[in-house]
Amino acid sequence: MAFPQNLVSGEQYRYALTNFRIAHEKVEEQRRQLEEQERQIGLLRARIALLEGTAKSQDTLTKQGGTSVDDFSIKNAASQLERLINRWAAEVVRSPPANLDTIYAAAISDITGSNEPLPPGASPMQVQNILRHVMSEMISTEVINCLIVTNSSEANVQLTRINEHLFSRNPMVAAVWRRQTFSAAVESCDANMAHSIFNDQMPSLVKILGASMKGAISIFDSAYNFSRMLHGANASGASTDAFYRSFVPEIGSALLPRQIELIRRCLKSEQGEVDRVGATIFPGLVKVAKGSTTGGEQNQDNMQTIVRRAQVICECALMVGANGAVPIA
Repeated sequence: MAFPQNLVSGEQYRYALTNFRIAHEKVEEQRRQLEEQERQIGLLRARIALLEGTAKSQDTLTKQGGTSVDDFSIKNAASQLERLINRWAAEVVRSPPANLDTIYAAAISDITGSNEPLPPGASPMQVQNILRHVMSEMISTEVINCLIVTNSSEANVQLTRINEHLFSRNPMVAAVWRRQTFSAAVESCDANMAHSIFNDQMPSLVKILGASMKGAISIFDSAYNFSRMLHGANASGASTDAFYRSFVPEIGSALLPRQIELIRRCLKSEQGEVDRVGATIFPGLVKVAKGSTTGGEQNQDNMQTIVRRAQVICECALMVGANGAVPIA
């Protein structure tokens, strides 16, 4: 019987088998190294996300912190909060705990700090909008412009100062610090702190409104969630080193179109006459960023971009309401 001529010797076979085993072991070692590299890269990315405040665990997906936010989301959330404020003010006017003149005088006293007597005859529309102005000032000053992270007012004031100090030195560090801080913020504010803020900001109204302040507490909670969304989330685009501040045009100040949005027609303005702010029914919102670098030098002035103009009703519209107009729905 003839044997095939293409058979290899046993020595050659063992040599090929040894080389194959060595090659297989090297390939397997390279595969393990690649897996370890991928694991290390994954850990590094998770660490970077944690430091930047962008980590998305199962817990952070249910919180305001750790998610991204854009101008549309801000405007949508602001509109919902605005409706809550208007509904509360309308309910107070619909079932007032005191006569409208008394409520109006108390609101003016809280805004100006003056207790001078006012002429009688406040209309439901004037009272409703002055209540919205007082609530807007409280939200702007005590919620959005103050980083509420704990149930201690003193601690929150200190955290706000730290953020402003960091931003003046390094906006990127301030942005990361702010997101990290808000990732550990309380889920809701303590009722005692909310009452303390109301007593400081609107002491006259608190005494008069009584049970009607329950609705104001729910507004405060919604405003706090709105603030967490603003300060605790990533800004969309490249402006991650910016932060948000709120503003409320003063009663009697000029109508500046770039900063305000009128909710009713201004008859005086349409006739070329001078008119002024009658009441601010919801705060404006600006995005503050560090000044741009030109010619190798940093501009020290912060850049402010208005994300949402303040919602305002002018003096002439309030006067029309005083003559029988129905309160804003």
